[in-house]
Amino acid sequence: MQLRRTKIIATLGPATDTDEVLRAVIAAGTNVLRINLSHGTPEEQLARSKQVRKVARDLKKEVALLADLRGPKVRIKEFADDSIVLGSGDIFVLDAAADSAQGDQSGVGVTYQDLAGDVSPGDLLLLDDGLLSMRVVEIRDTRIVCEVKTGGVLGSRKGINVLGGGLSLPGIAPHDVQDIPRVAAMGVDYVAVSFPRNADDMNEARHRLRAAGSQARLVAKIERTEAIENLDQIILASDVVLIARGDLGVEIGDAELPGLQKLITNKALEHNRVVITATQMMQSMVQSPIPTRAEVLDVANAVFDGTDAVMLSAETAVGRHPEAVVKAMHRICLGAERHEDTIPDVDELNVQFERIDQAIAMAAMFMATHVSVQAIVALTESGSTAQWLSRVRSAVPIFALSPLVASRFRMALYRGVYSVAHEFPHDDVEEALVGGVQLLVSQGHIKAGDRIILSMGEHTGNEGGTNTLRLLQVGEGGHADISQSLNDTPH
Repeated sequence: MQLRRTKIIATLGPATDTDEVLRAVIAAGTNVLRINLSHGTPEEQLARSKQVRKVARDLKKEVALLADLRGPKVRIKEFADDSIVLGSGDIFVLDAAADSAQGDQSGVGVTYQDLAGDVSPGDLLLLDDGLLSMRVVEIRDTRIVCEVKTGGVLGSRKGINVLGGGLSLPGIAPHDVQDIPRVAAMGVDYVAVSFPRNADDMNEARHRLRAAGSQARLVAKIERTEAIENLDQIILASDVVLIARGDLGVEIGDAELPGLQKLITNKALEHNRVVITATQMMQSMVQSPIPTRAEVLDVANAVFDGTDAVMLSAETAVGRHPEAVVKAMHRICLGAERHEDTIPDVDELNVQFERIDQAIAMAAMFMATHVSVQAIVALTESGSTAQWLSRVRSAVPIFALSPLVASRFRMALYRGVYSVAHEFPHDDVEEALVGGVQLLVSQGHIKAGDRIILSMGEHTGNEGGTNTLRLLQVGEGGHADISQSLNDTPH
């Protein structure tokens, strides 16, 4: 059976709140479940995190949890009648001093107090992900007078972007400071930072997260113009990069988005970071039971570009077919992986290794390109070796054996990595190897006669201690014959 290498992230919401639906979504192939802190109450978010752990445990699946911070999103406040209809040429006022729930046909409040100081006459403001647009005509203290260019229905709490960027908002908003201890208490595996401008924003988030007692990995959501200007430093300050095509596409313009998606993907891979492609990948399936051909191609092209994971948002959170959309994405990823070029090009990797386990991982992938092997097996405490292994595009499955559940959860996001629970002895390397291989044989992942590459540390139990490679063949009867070297095995 073909194993899917690209991982799937699904967003939790009202559509997945029953155990039955959540169980189906996980069973359909979801690897990571996302809690969007922009929606729902803190009580609902905590309940969802507990529900995921329980349902996944019942299914014997190790699914990671990702908490997505709200970030400094600029929004309009509320209308007295919930929404209005604007026409082209209408004059409309955005006022940072206006009270909430007092918006009407003439204007509405905004959540960002300094918006009037960040925009100038002539700027184009894009509302509701660009569905409406208006040109700034005049600034009157806190009031921004605009002329509507593209009209339509404008509802309460919709987002505001400035074409070309330029807002001076910090990457960590006051509500994020309050939310970080909450997500730390949830025990999430990843925390996404929304709208970071630079490495300082990521470093602040990491500092606050560690102070709250969490070892969750940091995801940088690339979704504002300023982030593109500081892309390399943001990537280096992060563990994972997420291409948030919604707000990013609004700020930079849709024509620039395809090229930037490839640039961000390539930059993340160049720096050996995990990369996620997100936003409207299967948007039609919020309503439809099948994707459009354009969506099929979008997901497949992300796989061809080398993304580690593809993400579903509204499709699973509020959509009518949560299970079907995950199954469709699973099917599309498998199809793309059958046709992609999976010959690793080790020469294109970042070869400035800072750690021995990085060098060992790259050596393993180099070996896999020159010797026919059926699997790579990594005995790893922290999962870092598996992450380095996953940076090389290859069709060879990577089985990461770890005794630490937190490490196994994190590895749910790594492309081509399949984590396996394994309590190996810390004082006997040979016993650890034999036990690991026998476990994989018993689970049907490898079989007698298969050649495998093993990576491990000379002293198991040391985090980051991987320093050894072995090439061996699985013995007859499913026993691990670790005494056989390449020269001993038939060709």
